[in-house]
Formats: sequence, C-alpha cells, structure tokens
Amino acid sequence: MPEAKRALEGKVALVAGATRGAGRGIAVQLGAQGATVYASGRSTRGRRSEYDRPETVEETAELVTAAGGRGIAVVADHLVPDQVEALIRRIDTEQGRLDLLVNDIWGGELLFEWESTVWEHDLDKGLRLTRLAVETHAVTSHFALPLLLRRPGGLVVEMTDGTAEYNATRYRVSFFYDIAKSAVLRMAFALGHELGPRGATAVALTPGWMRSEIMLEQFGVTEENWRDALGEVPHFAISETPSYVGRAVAALAADPQVSRWNGRSLSSGELARVYGFTDLDGSRPDAWRYMVEVQDPGRPADTAGYR
Repeated sequence: MPEAKRALEGKVALVAGATRGAGRGIAVQLGAQGATVYASGRSTRGRRSEYDRPETVEETAELVTAAGGRGIAVVADHLVPDQVEALIRRIDTEQGRLDLLVNDIWGGELLFEWESTVWEHDLDKGLRLTRLAVETHAVTSHFALPLLLRRPGGLVVEMTDGTAEYNATRYRVSFFYDIAKSAVLRMAFALGHELGPRGATAVALTPGWMRSEIMLEQFGVTEENWRDALGEVPHFAISETPSYVGRAVAALAADPQVSRWNGRSLSSGELARVYGFTDLDGSRPDAWRYMVEVQDPGRPADTAGYR
C-alpha cells in the first residue's frame, strides 16, 4: 500500500535563522511533513557566529532530511542585503517558488540586560539587538516576498516573544528587548495588510517558555531530565520543546484556510487547541494563558489544566 502523502510535500520553505532554538524546531517539523526547507544562519561547522555555540545550519539541514524532508543549509547574514538577495535568487533558481517564509532571526540572547533602563543598558548592545531582531526581518521580507507572491497561498510567519495582547500591557525585559519584540508583532500586522489583497498571509507567532539549547544549558539540564530544574524554577513546568512551535508552523502551512489568521498574533498553545497537535510528550502546554492566570499573579506553580 503506498505511503500517505505528507501535508507539505512539494512545498518550499525558508526558515531564516534556523541554526538553533525555535528556528531549528520549525525547520525539522516542516521536514517531517515533507517540505523542502532552506535553513539559513551564520553558524557553520567552519565558522561560529559571536554566539560561539556548537549548533550549525548544516546540522539543522541534516535533521530536516532525517525527519523526512529535504534540508538545504545556506550560510547567510541577514543583516547583509547582498547575502539575502543571493539566497532568494538561489531558491528561485533551484525551486522556482517559495511557499513559506519564517522570519526567525534573533541573535539577542547575549545582548539584552534584564530590567535595565535605556540609559543604563549598554548602548552598542541594545542597538545591535534591534538591528538583529528587526532589520534582519525587513531585509529578508524585502527580497523574499516577490518570490513568495508568485503563487497564491503563500505564508509569512514572524517569530517573536509574547502575543500582541500580552505585550500590549506588560514591560518585556528591557527597553531594547521590548521594542524589538513589539516591532516584530507589528511587522506581521503590516505584512498582513500588504499581502492579504495579493493572495498571501502573514502572522506573528510566539512559542511559550521554550526549552531551547541555551535555556536547557542555563538551567544545567537536558531535554531528558529537564524537570530537574523545577526545584529552582517551578514555573518552568509549563515549558515546551522547540518542536511544539514547529508543529504550529507546519499546521498553519498546511491549512487551506490559513488566510483566516491574516495579520493576527498567535501562540503555539492557542494553535494546538485549534489544530489538535501536541508537543513531543503528547501534552499541549498553553504557556501564555498560564502566565496570565498563574505565574504573573504570583500563584504557586501548577500546570493542571494548562498542558
């Protein structure tokens, strides 16, 4: 009996900023649904970025292929327009189409300072954070969207931290972090206005408290024993893997009625309820509802009813 066709076979995606974290999780889950995924980033086996971490775009591409898709690693600095233009030209030459753009470039973990005012925050780091988090997305969209618009039904996913509703009334970490994440939310709204009449869709998407490589390392745990961190950080119980938001993107990309979300701010937990996917452990963490109802009011950690 022939194998059932996966939802994204024949689709071409660019995950910009796919080296680690959400980008890697998204790329792999798109591959699991049969997509061809261009995974871009600065960290390669031959040269690390200033993060100086071991994850590479080549590894991400290999994981995409192992999951059942076709992973293609591309080294690109999305702050350099010529490199982004060359990347899109390559996709056009090799595929002749682009169905999905995921703007996940971030690069700010080593740059922001918690609860630091704009006059106290290191200015060079703050300005670089905004360039990495905002300018990269604009550059990538500028070059990628003409190719994406060549066929109807294209999708742009702007990755951020926090929903529009949550961030609208809460100070997020610091001045520079706050404006960066808010700007990306607004990007999705603006792109929705520009893409919708042209047959494409744009959304903003946030994971919850994500167990990225950096977060696990910070807590001194692995994905296998992550619950050992709960003694120190009880609310970490609501956390999720990068695969969870990856499945959210895959569900959006496979939805023939995805335009219903155009211009909206979404979360992995919200979309799990709509589309029925789960995290790798079979749970459905709803981190942003948990933060509003449990964590922010100072209630004891309890994920009952939230995952």
